[in-house]
Amino acid sequence: MDRPAESKVDARALNGVSETALMTLNGRAYQAAHSHAIIDDPEAIRLVESIAFDFDKFGRRGQEMALRSLAVDRCATAYLHEHPEATVVALAEGFQTSFWRLNSIIGDPRFNWVSVDLEPVMRLRERLLPTSPRITNLAQSALDYSWMAQVDSSAGVFITAEGLLMYLQPRQAMDLIAACAERFPGGQMFFDVPPTLVKKVAPRGMRSSRHYRVPPMPFSLSPRQLARLTQTVPGIKAVHDVPIPKGRGLFFGTLFPAFWQWGPTKNFRGAYTLLEFA
Repeated sequence: MDRPAESKVDARALNGVSETALMTLNGRAYQAAHSHAIIDDPEAIRLVESIAFDFDKFGRRGQEMALRSLAVDRCATAYLHEHPEATVVALAEGFQTSFWRLNSIIGDPRFNWVSVDLEPVMRLRERLLPTSPRITNLAQSALDYSWMAQVDSSAGVFITAEGLLMYLQPRQAMDLIAACAERFPGGQMFFDVPPTLVKKVAPRGMRSSRHYRVPPMPFSLSPRQLARLTQTVPGIKAVHDVPIPKGRGLFFGTLFPAFWQWGPTKNFRGAYTLLEFA
């Protein structure tokens, strides 16, 4: 049941890239509440019900956001099985609820969590989400590398940049990747990028509905270009092209996962990328 409007937290002040955090939350919550849910995410459902915002302006609530989160969860879970006391760093975390999903997936969870995002988003996270002694919130830009000094890397580090790098300028994105590789040897990093065609055909951003335009995405690399990061970025020892999880229905359950892996079309799609640091 929806909360009364007067008890909801107003998020209408968010704009620009920060506002996209609400779009991804809405898509994930919708898929979690679906009668044939593809993701178990009760915190996402509760968040949408707790926020005063016109979510309808974003338009469709497809499976893509939930599938991306499932891909992140699988990579993080694999790393945490090998490094159970590692620190997960969620850059530009927005309204992701990965901590609670991983908590329920992993038996005896001992990992720690560092959430990094701009102050307006972080203050809303702190009002809306449960607290935990294993969570450290840092209200700052991911491009302010001082967050690195707050990360205990002694037991391993897994970095997520879910829905972040594509909104950065190419040099900013590559510098962030390089800085993480240098600072966290033995760690891993997950990020996603859209098809390289997006920055060419939609330099002002893509419309998701009549009432909303997603901000421009100036950074992207094809899977072939991503594979070469081992040769061009010191400290990266392996690049994994992560498969898209299977979703619901014929398209997301069969056709799109097959398209994702098919050689002739591989370099025309987006990418989920997992980096291993030397």
